[in-house]
Amino acid sequence: MSNLRILIIGYGSIGKRHTKNLLKMNNNQVSVCTKNKEVLKIKKKNIRIFKTINESLKENFDVVVICNETSLHVKTAIKFAQKGCHIFFEKPISDSLDDIPKLKKIVRQKKIITMVGCNMRFQPGIKLIKKFIEKETVGRVFSVLVENGSYMPDWHPWEDYKKSYASRKKLGGGVVLTQIHEYDYLFWFFGKVDEVYAINQKLSDLKIDVEDFSASLLKFKKKIIAEVHLDYFQKPSHRTCKIIGTKGQIKWNWENDHVEVYNYKIKKWTTKHIRKNFDRNNMYIDEMKYFLKCVKRKEIPMNSITDALKIQEVALAIKKSSDKKIKITLD
Repeated sequence: MSNLRILIIGYGSIGKRHTKNLLKMNNNQVSVCTKNKEVLKIKKKNIRIFKTINESLKENFDVVVICNETSLHVKTAIKFAQKGCHIFFEKPISDSLDDIPKLKKIVRQKKIITMVGCNMRFQPGIKLIKKFIEKETVGRVFSVLVENGSYMPDWHPWEDYKKSYASRKKLGGGVVLTQIHEYDYLFWFFGKVDEVYAINQKLSDLKIDVEDFSASLLKFKKKIIAEVHLDYFQKPSHRTCKIIGTKGQIKWNWENDHVEVYNYKIKKWTTKHIRKNFDRNNMYIDEMKYFLKCVKRKEIPMNSITDALKIQEVALAIKKSSDKKIKITLD
């Protein structure tokens, strides 16, 4: 399987990113399924363009990259899984658990390679923290404080934020599912979540019909407690992670990909990593290369739909906790 026939479904910001990146990778035949007329700008690069999913289903593809609205992910995936296509989902898998058992059954029967987007696992600072945790650099971890806040209209200033999937309930939007990255890398660090408690609300004046704020507590099976703050309205943007353990602390911030470690014994902070000119697109390139390598080798990648479903359940439990005003225990 040297030359992969790849179909990208959806041509919003992330669909454009994956298209651009895949075109730079050798030996890929790239097609796009979208009604977005912007795709016509790249037609000269020998890309086949399909206006509807039914039209694209008439062709044969090795890999499908699902980048359409969150609420349509599973429905779309089932159609291509039935044809035996390997599937990469942009996060999250869906806005519910509907039809996921059906999809998993098809994936298992047809031995399909699946992966759900987890680009933060390819972020250099986050990867370094993962190594520190595995080496118990700060001893046994007690607690974690995570924050990810930014002003939604600034994400893509050239687009109307009110039309984004992230701002619309019926498309699976809201800060909890849109910013599921934070839950994902915490799961990667610490494993299973046992309990969650959360408050999610619409606090700002943004013209959206979803929550733009979430404050949640996650209790992991390893007895670690994480506090997670997410919002759509913070200016300037702020994305950080602080880990507190028996021997010290780890601090990371997104702005310069800065990782510091504090040693309680010597009472000193040490800079372990800093990259002022970090190109965030490299995460997506490395992520896609990793997935395509797994496809070619017929290996199950990290964050297959089986693994990603556990993170999806955490996000949905956070939404349920806020709605019901109760603590939710996960199986």
